Amino acid sequence: MEGLKGFLKKGLGEMAFNTGGGAINWFPGHMAAATRAIRHRLKVADLVIEVRDSRIPLSSANADLQPLLAGKRRVVALNKKDLANPNIMHKWVRYFETCKQDCIPINAHSKSSVNKLLELVEFKLKELICREPTLLVMVVGVPNVGKSALINSIHQIAQSRFPVQEKMKRATVGPLPGVTQDIAGFKIAQKPSIYVLDTPGVLVPSISNIETGLKLALAGSVKDSVVGEERIAQYLLAVLNIRGTPLHWRHLNNRRIDGIEYDAEEKHEYNLKNLKPKRKNLPNRSDLVYVQDLVMDVQHALYSTVTEYGRNVEDESDLEDLIDKQFGALQKALKIPHKASESEARLMVSKKFLTLFRTGKLGPFIFDDVPDIKPVS
Repeated sequence: MEGLKGFLKKGLGEMAFNTGGGAINWFPGHMAAATRAIRHRLKVADLVIEVRDSRIPLSSANADLQPLLAGKRRVVALNKKDLANPNIMHKWVRYFETCKQDCIPINAHSKSSVNKLLELVEFKLKELICREPTLLVMVVGVPNVGKSALINSIHQIAQSRFPVQEKMKRATVGPLPGVTQDIAGFKIAQKPSIYVLDTPGVLVPSISNIETGLKLALAGSVKDSVVGEERIAQYLLAVLNIRGTPLHWRHLNNRRIDGIEYDAEEKHEYNLKNLKPKRKNLPNRSDLVYVQDLVMDVQHALYSTVTEYGRNVEDESDLEDLIDKQFGALQKALKIPHKASESEARLMVSKKFLTLFRTGKLGPFIFDDVPDIKPVS
């Protein structure tokens, strides 16, 4: 991974992820106040659900809160498991078990998945349920890991389980990090009374490791405009190239969805943003074929550039040169007009490429490496 480290230092090393700003100020003012409120309420929480992104199980942890969380009943919910590599996910579960930490991969939009999480929470609270009339569960996590989506799913389950009299408020869910900016309480059970506190996503004021910051940006925990879409796309390409991922795309099944065709020469109006959850304009079957073909073109473009390049991607200069060539290949694959200026084209390429990645169209990934630790005897 030396080539990646060199590339980060040389090509992307002008960033400063800290509260003072530097090149990037990613710690908005409301986060400082929210962090203080979270610290205060953690003292009275009976259990904490710490939501992390399954693609970055370590990088999506708020390091400043870990000392406080270590002393609480806690369940680590690795959300967005549908976007994470299942061949590696079980290794992460085993890692957390080795660390004596309860962990469960979930999909916050899946009722069955959230039910399993609630069963684990109730098991963890079993002793307290017998003797406490009111219990408090707190949901914490960095921005955009799916806390609000989880809260909403818990509400739907609670409404079917308990005859709750008062109307329950739903959490606000948005595609951008930092939508929830205040702490709100929600009652999810009657006997005993169990309340869930939803909290705003908060980052740490300073991150010394640039790669950790870029992983958070890639996962959407920081607004793209703060870091820059092109920087994030460059990082994604660097990781894919170092891992040799494009080489694995050679043997992918290229079949179309049966019976659906569209004119490839005709301008297709489908917007890739509609792939994101909660969008009103769902893709029809023709749109799905268009996206499928677009993905295949992108994968083929990256495979071709890697195989034709033939130089050492572990060298940061060669890696930087390869990524520049890939931006040109992706412009063609993503059907970005040639009349666009170079800067405009690279921005459009970055946005579309990141959308395909974030919606899982390029495949499932986990970007953190499982630490090597010795089992506790």
